[in-house]
Amino acid sequence: MSNRRTFSAVFRAEAVELVISSGRPIAQVAPEIGVVEGTLDNWVRVWKEEHPEAGAAEPGPVEWAKYKALQAENAELKREIDFLGKVSSFFAAKQR
Repeated sequence: MSNRRTFSAVFRAEAVELVISSGRPIAQVAPEIGVVEGTLDNWVRVWKEEHPEAGAAEPGPVEWAKYKALQAENAELKREIDFLGKVSSFFAAKQR
């Protein structure tokens, strides 16, 4: 069995936000949040590669993670609404 831990996207984003906003080194932040230093370094590096234009006015990693989660939820709700519309029209047609 594997001892590998998994972290949610929101946790990773908050960890990256903590490193970026505090200006503290990864070696100091990683033990505080219970993450291996190399793992946190990877998360920060990937976020910086994906958002090279990120400045003070840009949304941080937490906002991006929430944005992506909301996009996924919105897509799921659209599929459900489409399905319910088809089902209701099917049953409406059967009752005639």
